[in-house]
Amino acid sequence: MEEFSDFRAPLYEVKANLFKGLAHPVRIRVLELLCEAPEVSVTDLLAATGLEASHLSQHLSVLRRYHLVKSERRALQMFYSLAYPQVADLLSVARSLLNDILHTTRQQLEHSAATPLAAATGSSQ
Repeated sequence: MEEFSDFRAPLYEVKANLFKGLAHPVRIRVLELLCEAPEVSVTDLLAATGLEASHLSQHLSVLRRYHLVKSERRALQMFYSLAYPQVADLLSVARSLLNDILHTTRQQLEHSAATPLAAATGSSQ
């Protein structure tokens, strides 16, 4: 677990490594699915994501490596859950932040779309 093994690393490096674990849309989708239920089977994750088993396995391995999920085997089935409830909080904050960013961007675009005529007519005189 080299990602978190050097406890002398500055906190910003450790945080960056955490975000590496989040840095793929499939992993975000898996975490969102795990936010919706206390635990989810691999079979259900495969159905919800539409991934091949080998690809999902690779993403789940990354999420485990970065301590974002935990797994439990029951008979022949694997079940996954969030390792920490704060992961759901983090995703919720990210969603809220993105909504705010999109809202601001939309306002800026609407404002700039309304002003080019005024700017163009003012500069030509």
